[in-house]
Amino acid sequence: MKTQTATLGYPRIGKKRELKKALEAFWSGQSDESTLKRVVEDIEIANWKKQLETGIDLIGVGDASLYDHVLDWTIRLGLIPERFINLSGSEQYFAMARGQEGIPALEMTKWFDTNYHYLVPEIGSNWQPHNFDDFLGTISRAQAILGKQTVPIILGPLTLLRLSRLEININEAVSGLVQKYSLLLEEVKKLGVVEVQIHEPALVLGDTMNFKALYESTYQTLAAVGVPINLVTYFDDLGDNYPWVVQLPVASLSLDFTRGENLKLLKLHGFPTDKRLGVGIVDARNIWQIQPEATISTLKEIQSFAPDLTIQPSASLQFVPYDAKTETKLPQPLLQVLSFAQQKLEEVKLLADSLNGIASAGDRLEVIRNQWQAFQEFSPVNQEVKKRLENLTSQDLERPLPYEQRQKLQPLLPPFPTTTIGSFPQTSEVRQLRVKLKQGQITQAEYEKAIDAEIAKCIQFQEEAGLDVLVHGEFERTDMVEFFGQQLSGFAFTESGWVQSYGSRCVRPPIIYGDVARTKPMTIREFQVAQSLTDKIVKGMLTGPVTMINWSFTRTDIPRREQAMQIALALRDEVADLEAAGAKMVQIDEPALREGLPLKPERWHEYLSWAVDAFRLAAGIAKPETQIHTHMCYSEFGDIIEHIEALDADVLSIENSRSNNQTLFEITDAGYKHQVGNGVYDVHSQVIPTTEQMVEQLKTGVANLPVEQIWVNPDCGLKTRRWEEVIPSLKNMVEAARRLREEITSGK
Repeated sequence: MKTQTATLGYPRIGKKRELKKALEAFWSGQSDESTLKRVVEDIEIANWKKQLETGIDLIGVGDASLYDHVLDWTIRLGLIPERFINLSGSEQYFAMARGQEGIPALEMTKWFDTNYHYLVPEIGSNWQPHNFDDFLGTISRAQAILGKQTVPIILGPLTLLRLSRLEININEAVSGLVQKYSLLLEEVKKLGVVEVQIHEPALVLGDTMNFKALYESTYQTLAAVGVPINLVTYFDDLGDNYPWVVQLPVASLSLDFTRGENLKLLKLHGFPTDKRLGVGIVDARNIWQIQPEATISTLKEIQSFAPDLTIQPSASLQFVPYDAKTETKLPQPLLQVLSFAQQKLEEVKLLADSLNGIASAGDRLEVIRNQWQAFQEFSPVNQEVKKRLENLTSQDLERPLPYEQRQKLQPLLPPFPTTTIGSFPQTSEVRQLRVKLKQGQITQAEYEKAIDAEIAKCIQFQEEAGLDVLVHGEFERTDMVEFFGQQLSGFAFTESGWVQSYGSRCVRPPIIYGDVARTKPMTIREFQVAQSLTDKIVKGMLTGPVTMINWSFTRTDIPRREQAMQIALALRDEVADLEAAGAKMVQIDEPALREGLPLKPERWHEYLSWAVDAFRLAAGIAKPETQIHTHMCYSEFGDIIEHIEALDADVLSIENSRSNNQTLFEITDAGYKHQVGNGVYDVHSQVIPTTEQMVEQLKTGVANLPVEQIWVNPDCGLKTRRWEEVIPSLKNMVEAARRLREEITSGK
């Protein structure tokens, strides 16, 4: 029986970030909607042809998006909240994504445990007519190029439901969704596809057993339409749900064999003989080449239980860059073991060839073995870092005094102290400075002089606006992880390794290829420049070790805890140097702490233990007088609040503007005792918040927290906003804090 190959999705931003550029041109009025859509279609076609040329048998299509695939399905299914009903077309689409004057956007949060952000559907009783025309049109266009190799990708109804904010009874919501999905499959059936992929990653969540009856009834109904269904899961194993999930009435089941324990479950329970098994064996979440011996051994073991196999990536390849061959500046031993989307297609084909007995596959696998050997010689253990970790004690993870005692020693500020999260707008002029430095058009001294001028303007604006605690603006930083990684040994950086975070926001995750160490101070110069320009406190700004880990491509053969603790040691040295330079406040941001939480609760403790330890190691050296801040965004905190408190940060700033204060309520309901910066406006929207809106947001905070615990800040950094949006927004924010101070003083 021949082993086939398949894909579950492909990067959708374009090899040169064409989507980002097209979106920003459209939003600025420099291009029209037809141009934007043509760019997306061109990216799709290029992706389809690349997969076809590589020899993939079943090519997943329909995953491209103007902004977010969950938003796409929300609109296709007619799940339009009341506040967007009077809008239509692209205006409605982007208002749901980004907001509009007087109309808040949908909440945005992380897609499972990835760094991709999706827009949270709101399912109420106001269902609008469905419209699948764009999706069906995409399938038809794909068939013209791919023929029978076209496999539509559909976001599963129960995953959509699990990711939504439900305002109606769950059974009512399922009934309505299943009806619409059945109609969709009827239309897809008319196109004559060989199968459809229905992606249900929610099946790997820890509480899936609670939804067993809904999955069974839903897939009985969908299977009855008569289109062969490949039920796709990823990001973890099926756990205790494996026995009944494999019996669902589908033609194929796709499992992730790079994360979790699906291999053990397969060996324990077997696999139905009437189904094909999609083997997610090529890691879609990391950029390392396969390890030949281990991978082939696993595949042969799987094949002994399920002879009818399809080899595929473990998930969509949207989480990795396009092609490692475009990189020209990485060391050869490292470059040879990197695998981006194109290389992963080749690995999928190679593994299938190996199982199918193609003679040349053995030679190609031997080349990979030799490449790994060269890499091991290139990246030896850093003995100094190893010794520092071995000599750590519990005292290294503790602040010198408890929070209640050190709070009295820290800077005295007025009620509702105002600040920002850290970054200010990165204008084209600022970005151009880095380009000129990189190309040798300006010297390092000229670059620093220009950055210092930006810092000076930023400090002046903050003082004029009346902010209480200032930041230097981070104009020298490309990305909050990349900036630090570039100054640490053990990190490597790509030229074109972009992946989508949300919408037009793309990032280049660093690659942690070896032991991490700080070779010199990283932030002191810019901090000192900023602090010399004002008598107000300027925060030192650092990215935390857990976020550095979660937003990088890490080594898979070194425990994540060890990598996080190495980074924490480097940050610990930086905190000490900032204090020595006069910093009274240091912010160690951990926006990705929740993101790294395992999808199954039984695995949370191990992760949270080392995550908390890493943060405490970085901050533990700070004197009691030094106030440690941290920032977290787009996460639910209620079920891990004790671990957040265990970080022992003095001030926690949170995203709260898109969650209807849910994040704030989770914190206050748990009795959180430290100070909280309640994010008062949404920086991911171009809408300028009014003073009145922020006063109301703050009053919600006052109703739930003692005044002495409340800080006032935006919900995230301002890097992606324009100055003409930032200036009035922050002035309105400061005015909102001033009004509340007056109310307190007057006793209102």
